[in-house]
Amino acid sequence: MTIGIPRALAYHRYGTLWETFFEALNIPYIVSGETNRHILETGTKYTESESCLPLKLYMGHVASLKERCDSIFVPRLTHMGRQEEFCVRFWGLPDMVHNTFDQINTHGYTLQSKYPAMQKLAFLKLGLSLGRPASASARAYRLALTRQKEKDFRRFSHGRAALRARNPKILLAANPYVAYDPTLGGTIGKLITQLGATPVFADAWNLTDCKAASRQISTNLYWTFQREALGAIHLAREQVDGVILLTAFPCGSDCLANELVLRRVDNLPIIQILLDEHQGSEGLRTRIESFLDMIASRRARQ
Repeated sequence: MTIGIPRALAYHRYGTLWETFFEALNIPYIVSGETNRHILETGTKYTESESCLPLKLYMGHVASLKERCDSIFVPRLTHMGRQEEFCVRFWGLPDMVHNTFDQINTHGYTLQSKYPAMQKLAFLKLGLSLGRPASASARAYRLALTRQKEKDFRRFSHGRAALRARNPKILLAANPYVAYDPTLGGTIGKLITQLGATPVFADAWNLTDCKAASRQISTNLYWTFQREALGAIHLAREQVDGVILLTAFPCGSDCLANELVLRRVDNLPIIQILLDEHQGSEGLRTRIESFLDMIASRRARQ
């Protein structure tokens, strides 16, 4: 059996965890390619027009895999503890895949707790469903968790190095599946670099600290990725020159979180960029150029 892993949504946070788990169990897997225009156009055909851009990309990645593997890996992510939830698209993702693609097989696990023992149990059940004994699955999970922590630390170290840059530093406050997708946050990051500034992502800070710091902006926001972004903005106040609120249309949770930031964070230049499938690169470049010009003037005055 070959497992297909879509390179979208939670892959940009947990991809190393998943790949290492299958590799340690000697289960063949393939990961879909980098997001491109064809994947987006394909995903758009499989989704409703009201679906958010990341979901359209996800369905495009699933479509690119369905003829190349025996089963698609589609986890269900719901909770990370009390008063902390994933967006509802993660709750229903396995059901959406089943109802969108006929006769497709899926495997996955359910994440509904922040406690390591519960997460380990979910992976043991996944291993059993793939015909692997619990002991082997436990070893695979431990190795996968170690590799994922190493990957997270490399991103953290890269972010800390970016904060030491002497040129203007711009925080890209976005969900990881927006920030790290090459056609979404990747495009914005390249533009920022080309224009002489340094992009910084939320994981330049400890994400647990970010969630705690988010309470300085909102005490009752409960979406996991939005809490991380808000907390990073609070922690970055004295370390970056500006913030780009990067949102993929039409994300309702992002729109609410961004409105909180715009109303409650002052003395820090902030713009909001909304990405959709029709976005042109020249329009993005003009907006970012104008934002960086404003920051340069501000730095000169200071």
